[in-house]
This record gives sequence, C-alpha cells and structure tokens, in this order.
Amino acid sequence: MRLYFTVIALFVSGFSLKAQQSPAAPKTSSLLWEITGNGIQTPSYLFGTMHILCARDAGLSDSLQHAIDKSSRVFFEIDMDNMGEMMGIFKYIRMKDETRLKDLMTEEEYKRVKDYFAANRSILPLSMMERFKPYFIAAMLSESKMPCETKNGMEEVIMKAVKKQKKEISGLETIEFQASIFDSIPYSLQARDLLQAIDSSGKEDTVTAKMLEVYRSQDLDAIEKLTMMEEGGLGSYIELFLYGRNKKWIPEMEKAMKTGAILFAVGAAHLPGNEGVINLMRKAGYILRPMRHSVAQTL
Repeated sequence: MRLYFTVIALFVSGFSLKAQQSPAAPKTSSLLWEITGNGIQTPSYLFGTMHILCARDAGLSDSLQHAIDKSSRVFFEIDMDNMGEMMGIFKYIRMKDETRLKDLMTEEEYKRVKDYFAANRSILPLSMMERFKPYFIAAMLSESKMPCETKNGMEEVIMKAVKKQKKEISGLETIEFQASIFDSIPYSLQARDLLQAIDSSGKEDTVTAKMLEVYRSQDLDAIEKLTMMEEGGLGSYIELFLYGRNKKWIPEMEKAMKTGAILFAVGAAHLPGNEGVINLMRKAGYILRPMRHSVAQTL
C-alpha cells in the first residue's frame, strides 16, 4: 500500500508542470466542496487530497466527516479497496521492450544512481528496480524529502473511516491507466529527472515544503500556481497528468451521483483552474459550494 502512495504522489507534488494560467477568479480557500443541482436528488461532495503527508497533517475535519457520513459511496482516483487492482502496479511499473535503467544513462551517471541507493535506504533495493519506469523510482525519493519520519495520506485516512462504516469504495480510473501515462513520457527524460533528483538529494526541498504549506492553507489558487511552476521540463504533458484525466472523470462522476450521495476524493491539484474538476462540474450544470473547515481541526 505504501508503495502505491509513494508512486502516485507524482501526480500532485513529485514533479510540477508549467502551462497557461487560468483566467483570474476569486480566491478560493477550501479543499471540500458540496455538489448540488442539475437534477441530482442528494448533495455529493468533492475533496482535494494530498497523497503523502506527514502523519500529523492527515486527519478528518468535522465537515469532511460529515461528508463521509452522508455519502453512500466513496470514489478515489482508483479503487483502493481492491487488492488485485492495487497489486497490479507491479505489472505496469516496468518499462517496455526490456529497457533497463542503465540503458538510459552513461556509465558515470548510472554509478551515481547506484552509489545513492547503496548509501540511502529505500522501499526497494535498486536491483529490484532496474526495469522500473524512472519516475516510479523518483517517486520513492520524494517520500524521503518529507520533513517527518511518519507519513500518511488523506486517502488512507478517509478509507479507514469509510471502511469502518462498511461503505462501498470505487475508482474513477485504473492503475493500468495511471501507469500508462508514464509510457507517454520518454524514458530518457524520466531518467534525466531521476538523476537530477538524486543529485539534489540532501538539499532543501522548497517545492515539497511549499506544497505542504499551501495544502494546509487549503488555498486552491496557490496550489494551482505551484503546480504550474516549471520544473522537470514536463510542460507539454500537463494534459496527460491533469486536464485530460479531469475531463474523463466528469461523466463517471455524473453517472455515480445519479445513484445517491457520493464523496469524490482526488488529488488537490485536480480541483482548481479553468480545466479543473470544480470548473468542469460547473460547466456541466452543477452548483459547487465550498465547505470551509478549520485547519486546526483537520490538521
């Protein structure tokens, strides 16, 4: 389970992307939104998660607990209650065509990677990750940059509360689809960014620190701006990481809401912006109202 959260953190805070900024809009400070209108019989809810947090920052506010209590079903990005689906990550994590990490680097660069993993503990040894897509390896480094020993994710916290109430858990997409996104990015580019992450190891991680800060503040505008900062040369892949996925989710969300009250919990970076889930839902005819909750209670 921990490996999944480490890997999927890339979609929120592992690598930030650059794209055209959305039109100016009123400042938004809430991670939790009520969804009504457009013919749905009961309100549903949308919550922006951060996939890896310090454990002390991962908790339920009264309003998020209310959303869980009122919902008959919870959707994450993937079905996290399906162990077959979760374990499928090991099937899709490998590069195609028998490519290995050392094939993507010079001898000297590969030695730097080997030396790093020899000197630092990781979830898996490098020998087991030779054929992993480099961004999956880089994701494991991202967890080590968190300013705390004990980590958790909002999905894990929500899932624990949902399972206690014996409610159904579903996914908006599959592990196979999420892993396929990394096949659309050249492995050579991924290897370059992995090497950059290793070379910067031990230095202050200002991006992670800032992301934690803006997530605690629930400031979606700041989350969008930070997500759009150019880093890693991935600007041309913003459609793959965020916008394209957001658009695919809307029909799934509409279908689910016709069956009753639903809580959708997805990465916070998917919520803001002109092509964010909030705006796309509004364009589809729904009313989304922010449910501001106390950071002191939540975090």
